[in-house]
Amino acid sequence: MFQYPLIQFHKFLKMNDSCSECGLRYEIEPGFFIGAMYFSYAVTVGLLIVVGLVLYWLDMYELFIYMTSVVLINIALTPFIFRYSRISFLYLFGGVTYRSR
Repeated sequence: MFQYPLIQFHKFLKMNDSCSECGLRYEIEPGFFIGAMYFSYAVTVGLLIVVGLVLYWLDMYELFIYMTSVVLINIALTPFIFRYSRISFLYLFGGVTYRSR
């Protein structure tokens, strides 16, 4: 679905226009993946909650530690969150199903 591997951070946005196997166009209509932002938002909020609970459990209540941890983890996981929110949105609302060979 994506042109480059996940570890190439400067190119993680590049998507193929269509599937090389079946020819399915990934962007079904213009702006289709705008809805994937909601998935990305939900994952990011969940991440904020998990980091907050872990830091609370570790008795680190300082705001600076929380904010630094959240920002660094969010920056590190941005390519992963971006890609899998688009993939999830495509599976849920694009009519795409996975079939193993």
